[in-house]
Amino acid sequence: MPEFCTCGSQLPPDALFCHKCGKAQRDIVEPEIVAPFRAEAIASVAPPLPPPPLDFRNRIAVRIGLLVAIGATLLSFIPFLNWVAAGFVAVYFYRRKTGSKLNVRAGVRMGWITGVLMFPMWAVIFTAQKLPDALSGRLATALQEQMKSWPYRDPVIQEATRFLSSGPGLAALMLFSLAFLFVSITCLSMAGGALGAKVVGRGSSVG
Repeated sequence: MPEFCTCGSQLPPDALFCHKCGKAQRDIVEPEIVAPFRAEAIASVAPPLPPPPLDFRNRIAVRIGLLVAIGATLLSFIPFLNWVAAGFVAVYFYRRKTGSKLNVRAGVRMGWITGVLMFPMWAVIFTAQKLPDALSGRLATALQEQMKSWPYRDPVIQEATRFLSSGPGLAALMLFSLAFLFVSITCLSMAGGALGAKVVGRGSSVG
């Protein structure tokens, strides 16, 4: 059925305006404008990720500890002091690499990682130096000569000397020496790490 405008003009089907007087024939709803989605706004609100824990799953800590351990092993002519320096330097490089602030506990952990990685290298050096003497008998002879120089004769000490001069005794002595070496390296590296955290890693972002 044809439609007519109020002015009397006949309108074509679905006409929005009258072609004669220009009057609107129906209400026009404007489309709603939706603001574009911005991912960067959400990203700026997201909290920063916590730093990774200091253990052997932390690749950065392991890599730094290994490099420092190699350097400290090359300085084998100054033992004890270089083990302390290894823990200190490892904390320093980790602080510079990651920007994380380390407290004393974290410094001890970093020093422990460095000491554990350094021990196998020193164990190889120690074994290479002492094993030939043990196999050739020079180590047993040195122990006997040292015991002879003592001013008193204790039967227990003499028995211990005879045991250490035997094959099982020398093996036990080597194992004890390696255990003592492990404790010395790790403890001194941990002390160096704690000192490094005090000096260069102030803060508590990493615990």
